Amino acid sequence: MADSDLPTRPKPEETPAAGAPAAPAEGDSKSASKNAAKKAAKEKAKAEKAAARAAQEKAQAAAQEANDTAKHLYGQLPETEDVNPTTRFSDFTEEEKEVTVVARVDNARVQSAKLAFLMLRQQGQKIQAVIAAAEPISRQMIKYTGGLNVNSIVQVTGLIKKPEIPISSATIQNLEIHIRKVYMISEAAQMLPMQVKDAERPPPVETTDDAPQVDSEGAPIVTLKTRLDNRVLDLQTETSQAITWISSGVAQLFSEYMIKSGSRWIFTPKLVGAATEGGSNVFEVKYFKRNGYLAQSPQLYKQMCIAGDMENVFEIAPVFRAGGQQHPPPLDRGENDFLAFAGLDFEKTFEHHYHEVLEFAEDLLVFILSQLKERYAAQIATIQKSYPKAGDFKLPKNGKALRLNYMDGVALLKEAGVDMSEQERFENDFTTAMEKQLGQIIRDKYDTDFYVLDKFPMAVRPFYTKADPKDARFSNSYDFFMRGEEIMSGAQRINNIEELEASMRSKGLDPTQEGFEDYLNAFRQGCPPHAGGGLGLNRIVMFFLGLPNVRLASLFPRDPQRLRP
Repeated sequence: MADSDLPTRPKPEETPAAGAPAAPAEGDSKSASKNAAKKAAKEKAKAEKAAARAAQEKAQAAAQEANDTAKHLYGQLPETEDVNPTTRFSDFTEEEKEVTVVARVDNARVQSAKLAFLMLRQQGQKIQAVIAAAEPISRQMIKYTGGLNVNSIVQVTGLIKKPEIPISSATIQNLEIHIRKVYMISEAAQMLPMQVKDAERPPPVETTDDAPQVDSEGAPIVTLKTRLDNRVLDLQTETSQAITWISSGVAQLFSEYMIKSGSRWIFTPKLVGAATEGGSNVFEVKYFKRNGYLAQSPQLYKQMCIAGDMENVFEIAPVFRAGGQQHPPPLDRGENDFLAFAGLDFEKTFEHHYHEVLEFAEDLLVFILSQLKERYAAQIATIQKSYPKAGDFKLPKNGKALRLNYMDGVALLKEAGVDMSEQERFENDFTTAMEKQLGQIIRDKYDTDFYVLDKFPMAVRPFYTKADPKDARFSNSYDFFMRGEEIMSGAQRINNIEELEASMRSKGLDPTQEGFEDYLNAFRQGCPPHAGGGLGLNRIVMFFLGLPNVRLASLFPRDPQRLRP
């Protein structure tokens, strides 16, 4: 075979690798380059258009701003702004008067390009504010005002006017503000953990169902847990504002009465070296290289002040109880483990009989409760919208507390068919259910929600309680009740050292135990006869207003599950 007849063998470098793609044809390569160029040109044109559009919008915005006749009347509060004295909503009286207010935005909405509305909130009270396009107010100012974030704090200047129709959604229904200026002081976040308006309705009954609860109109009802987790927002509601005023009022009225009576305000230690009032109900803390304890009450210190010739003392201070003690008593409705509350304590000497102090305490409570009704009528009416019992607390008609003996209470319950055998044997105090039933019996029979029980069995009272000299089964001690719930426990105290040590031993306590030495030494040095009591401020507020849970009457409640906020 001739060489020319043999097949030509390709050179090694010309042989395509196995599986490799074939090289593109020259035409294909030119096509790809052309497509890439087209794509780049398209992207460039797109970017140029976007840049032109942005420039146009910027130019339009600049032109609008230049033409905005109201740009100095809204926006961030200028440092140079000459501010008129701000006004409280409650002070509004005159129409056509210019006012300046600092308030929260409760709601904001744009009605049209020429009209917007603000609902302003100030300590729970609400008033409507209106802004309309009229020289010098611009459309830009209207858009800004209607778009303000809910809960932001703003300063608004405007004229007070009377609306054509009362504003039913506002607290102040017959007046509104016609805005002239609106400045931002503190802007709230766009998304809040809960809406204040949703927390204005009473919390729902707690259930095990995790599904969100809504009212008849489908609006969300905020649970108590959510409210307490976001307590700062919850405190902004009209109802919470009113409740905190009542709490403030109780403390003010208590101190007012005590000071007028010649009592001295004292401040006892809240860190103590021994658990002198019940080891199982005390909070232990580290105190340098030894253990300390949070004070369960100022009781021993109050008595030491009496031994120090102070005669009449009182204190308003926190009380720490790890559940179950009777000063004040444990809180029901799941409140048995309510751990920290505000205590109102007093101690006072007497001349002849402990009833001198008991009558003083009765008059104190009648004064507080009657003055709450008188001085805080507006707040009570506000709370009554959410909690209907707030306005129906019944005081004694003659201005004197109803006083019954413990055994009178036993007889009333027995007459109602309650088994009182343990109480008749002086083995147990009233149960919470018994106290509630007795409260209803007394309300029906004596037309009062406030009453006193005297002469409790000695077996159910603390070691420092004086026994009745006429019958040692009973004691010179008393409890105060509101709506059938205990709010105060008090008694004549033992002031004789031998009697005090004997009483301690009878209660299973050792007078030589660490922590009692200074207390007992006060009586060895001589101490006048005295009596006193301890009230729970939160309980007074709760039962006076008929609230369903004591946490609603506590600023930042503490229980075994809650240590925040």
